[in-house]
Amino acid sequence: MRYDLLIRGGRVVDPSQQLNGNLDVAVKDGRIAAVAAGMSASAADRVLDATGKLVLPGLIDTHAHVFQYVTGRFGLEADMCGVQSGVTTLIDQGGPSCMTLPAFREFVVNAKKTRVLTFLSAYLVGGMEGHYFPSLYKPDCVDVDATVRAAVENADLVKGFKAHAEIGGFERWGVEVMKLAAEIGRRAKLPLYIHMGQLWPLPSERADRMDPDSVFPEIAALLKPGDIVAHPFSRHPGSFVNRNGEVNAIAREAIANGAKVDVGYGSHFSFKMARIALDAGITPDTLGADMHGYNTKVPKPAGTPDEHPDKDHMFAGTTRFSLASGMTAMLALGLPLEHVVATVTSNCAGMAGMEGVIGTLRPGVEADVTVLNDDRGRWMLRDNEGTEVKADRMLTPACCLRAGIRYDADATILPVPLAA
Repeated sequence: MRYDLLIRGGRVVDPSQQLNGNLDVAVKDGRIAAVAAGMSASAADRVLDATGKLVLPGLIDTHAHVFQYVTGRFGLEADMCGVQSGVTTLIDQGGPSCMTLPAFREFVVNAKKTRVLTFLSAYLVGGMEGHYFPSLYKPDCVDVDATVRAAVENADLVKGFKAHAEIGGFERWGVEVMKLAAEIGRRAKLPLYIHMGQLWPLPSERADRMDPDSVFPEIAALLKPGDIVAHPFSRHPGSFVNRNGEVNAIAREAIANGAKVDVGYGSHFSFKMARIALDAGITPDTLGADMHGYNTKVPKPAGTPDEHPDKDHMFAGTTRFSLASGMTAMLALGLPLEHVVATVTSNCAGMAGMEGVIGTLRPGVEADVTVLNDDRGRWMLRDNEGTEVKADRMLTPACCLRAGIRYDADATILPVPLAA
């Protein structure tokens, strides 16, 4: 067989096939044709030299926000976060709703080079402005029947549901919204993805009327096996680590009962909290970048104000990170490379119910491949608490293939590594 493209000389890591070694990847007609050692360059029309690099199944970002314009300043452009950042599949978390899903399909899914899926918002308005306006996110703003119907009718696109466990909502109407979201997940037989650990109130309010550590037990009681809890390493109260600096016992119980753990990296991530959770045996199943317009510096849509009226509530908007830099942080914390790769490939495919379709280099599947630079040296990693951790290994995206088509990693939002 003659191949269209041969990726040679790289270290292939594919947890779905227990591959980890110096192998070549051949592509023909937009699909993986072969993965083997010592393939001849003469067997392909084109050769991509991956010497010194990692060659992985196309990265899957489990926590994207790419419903651009419709979600206001929150939504980013999909290909900028996707193929231009070395990521072949994005799972948008809670951007579209049952009302706005047709627009999401037309203007994001169909219009972009990146594969885009979604965990549909449990709320009728979806992820408007990142859930900044609480009056839009109450029980009356959830339609269980319509949301289940939208998911069933769009099963190729909707892979689960997104709900928020935030103290503003708990103070106003308790756990009712979360109960409705759990019912949606049960009826549609799809996982529920629950946002934890962002328990600060709006600037005009105070949160001390409620104990943040009381939130997790109520949420855990609603989880079914396969549901996902986000932000286990959050710097905000109310997530996996309680205010005594210990892992919440209910979190352990939820995991034992089948709940999955997703590192929504982004602005929530804390090296201190991660160290506590990891030392206690809590390891993540998946890793998402959680980039959005409040923590990533990008041009604003025409006609939107330069600053939010309550800007102290928002992030600075100058953070520079990516899914690859989240992988670097996991490596710096001591997680093995094979596990880190699984959190952005095969485990994510399982989360989306697409095992054997994405997150693998198995011959016959669409050729979604990510090539990462794998450099050694000394770099400084810094979280939003200001904690600094030194890393001796830095992963950055070089390029990717999406269905066999190459895209260079040239997104303007990609971070520049900081030398130690």
